[in-house]
Amino acid sequence: MNRRRFPWWRALALAVLVVLAATLATGWYLLAGSRARLDGELQVAGLAAPVKVARDAHGSVVIDAQSRADATFALGFVHAQERWFEMDLMRRVAAGELAGLAGPAALDSDLDIRRHRLRAVAEAAYGAMTPEQRQVLDRYRDGVNAGLADLREKPWEYFLLRSDPRPWRSEDCLLVIGAMYLDLHGHGHNTRELDIARMRAVLPAPLVDFLLAPDPDWEAPLTGTLSRPPVLPGAAVFDLRKGLAPATTTAAVAAALAPALETRHPGSNNFAVGGGLTDTGAAMLANDMHLGLRVPDIWFRARLRYPDANAPGGTRDAVGVTLPGTPALIIGSNGQIAWGFTNSYGDWLDWVRITRDPADPSRYKVPGGWATIEHHAERIQVKGAPDRVLDVQDTRWGPILARDTDGTPLALAWIAHDPHAYNLGLMQLERAPSVAVALDVAPTLGMPPQNLLVADREGHIGWTLAGNAIPLRPFGSEPQQPADWSEAGSGWQGWAIPAQYPRVADPSGGRLWTANNRTVDGPALDLLGNGGHDLGARAQQIRDDLAEHSVFTTGNLLDIQLDDRAIFLTPWQRLLQDTLAGTSDPALQSLRILTANWRNRAAPDNVDYRLVRAFRKEVHRLALAPFVARVKARYPDFAWPSGAGSAEAAVWSLLRDQPAWLLDPRYRNWNALLQDAARQVAARLGKQPGGLAARTWGEVNPTDIRHAFSPALPPFLARFLDMPDTPLPGDANMPRVAAPGFGASERLAVSPGHEANGILEMPGGQSDNPLSPYYGAGHADWVEGRPTPLLPGPAKWTLVLEPGK
Repeated sequence: MNRRRFPWWRALALAVLVVLAATLATGWYLLAGSRARLDGELQVAGLAAPVKVARDAHGSVVIDAQSRADATFALGFVHAQERWFEMDLMRRVAAGELAGLAGPAALDSDLDIRRHRLRAVAEAAYGAMTPEQRQVLDRYRDGVNAGLADLREKPWEYFLLRSDPRPWRSEDCLLVIGAMYLDLHGHGHNTRELDIARMRAVLPAPLVDFLLAPDPDWEAPLTGTLSRPPVLPGAAVFDLRKGLAPATTTAAVAAALAPALETRHPGSNNFAVGGGLTDTGAAMLANDMHLGLRVPDIWFRARLRYPDANAPGGTRDAVGVTLPGTPALIIGSNGQIAWGFTNSYGDWLDWVRITRDPADPSRYKVPGGWATIEHHAERIQVKGAPDRVLDVQDTRWGPILARDTDGTPLALAWIAHDPHAYNLGLMQLERAPSVAVALDVAPTLGMPPQNLLVADREGHIGWTLAGNAIPLRPFGSEPQQPADWSEAGSGWQGWAIPAQYPRVADPSGGRLWTANNRTVDGPALDLLGNGGHDLGARAQQIRDDLAEHSVFTTGNLLDIQLDDRAIFLTPWQRLLQDTLAGTSDPALQSLRILTANWRNRAAPDNVDYRLVRAFRKEVHRLALAPFVARVKARYPDFAWPSGAGSAEAAVWSLLRDQPAWLLDPRYRNWNALLQDAARQVAARLGKQPGGLAARTWGEVNPTDIRHAFSPALPPFLARFLDMPDTPLPGDANMPRVAAPGFGASERLAVSPGHEANGILEMPGGQSDNPLSPYYGAGHADWVEGRPTPLLPGPAKWTLVLEPGK
């Protein structure tokens, strides 16, 4: 009997399928093994009493404990189970220890950040804390490590990295605060002040003052007057018609202007209305902190409940968002107050000129004599490669990181280098009973200085600066230029005391707002400084939106957060129409027609918005190019100083007054420059598929919210980790700030004591495990602007943590 032979290729195909099935099954098993425990009972050492951890359909966590200490432990447990990898990344980035996990690809980041020695700062800060403060961090640490240990498998990212997670340390919580200092303060580079110094080294001072002047037309401070209009320098000061222009390419000029025209702009908003403007008599607060967006989101939704004799009903009930890696509720409401933050953009970094001893270069001049430069050998572990040793040269003012325009070494004085700028004071807001108490607490908080807005259930609202490290500078100093601190009485003279902090409480209009803009003037502004304030158009639009309502609900506040009207670009639309009036060029006629019907919104399907925006950008580039080229010819790495309002005031002054001496000589007049700008837009965008009519705003403004691992994976796998690439409404200079990978990391609207009517939207979801039911949960509501309830819904899963031995 003949048997048919089994073809070899079928055997091979079957073997491949078996291997593939086994691989997929193993991958699923390992991935599933790192999911958070959602229900049941678990004994853990370190608890004084049982803690209930409930989750609703969106993954919002409710922790019911018999003490804040046990709630802290449980919060650490949950954070570790849902967000361990992201917590690890934050501490490693801040410490300059990422290459030990990710290999040589992360070495440049480590070399850059390690110069600040933030792990040493965190260790010193932890050592200086009171025993009670250290105990809070220790409790959170123990909860984190218990949560990690309870996972059946290590977090899935470590299988791909072929690495193992290392235990959490108490001081790692302070490194997470350090990561926020880095994120909010330009990674400690302070390039803004370096670039201002370069401009002043090349261009006359009146011209630099003009180019960098704030724009009073768009300002909206809480107190004080508007800035003076920029002063146009005369031909005797600077004349572009005299002398040859430096040989600088168009691409180089465009790159130098990118910080003003292309990079992510500040975007955080908070605003509040007093009880006289609500139907309950309680005040109301909105907050949307704009940051780089990722999967999962930086924040974690949580509600904490525990006994507190000073709380309504004897139970502290606080709800909002936490930051995995720390035990604090960052923003939220506790039934008595609601609070929120925006980045203040004060001046928290200064360059110090270091004068070396000619006879001994290891010494540098200090008040009263000479000091020795300290050398720290920072060893950086690099996975799969030899360690790198970085020599950090340190002074009493900070590490030497740059050179001045004349080559003098510069040390960076940065508040993040001081251990006293790190503490757990933020946790006091969770128990604050009123606006007055919260404003009193604000100057003691060890965190990056922020605009703090507070609303309470009695109807009061207030603003001040949160953060305990506001440096005191000598009268008459110019902190935005490198300075010599070697003379007595120069440099920082300690820290501001609470009585020096500006504050506004219960203004007559019953409305407060901040949006990374200048909030004060006079001595208060001298104290806070200008670290790159936003132009102010966004703050002005919020102020005007608030003025349009006489009674508010949380829905009204959300509407303001989602306001994508293009008020800032409306004058540019009129200018473009005037520029193109009567044109016979077919391409320019098309541009004129497509922008004539101004819909006044940064909506994804709008063509007019994108074209007008591109026109403004091109006008700025052409108007500023001659000045940029001159600075860049001497300093090739020069870039336009960030936070300088994109020179909006200067450009409009040039277009209004049309000074021939400040016009690029290749144009016969300013109208020729405007027409060339329009022609450039029409040519560049018109040659793309579909022509100008197909150039919608959504085409260049997708969400682009990705998991940290997706860039290293093939696209077909990465798409399972990333959020859908949805075109978004919004842009800079309007309340709904949105850019690819950047936007509102949360949207909160709440009235304390009425949390059931509160709103909390969040992109990217709660969990970092793709098999979790909470991966990406709530993201679609955030995209669409649908109000997600602040309070968690009915419990879908409940885990009870029992005290163990």
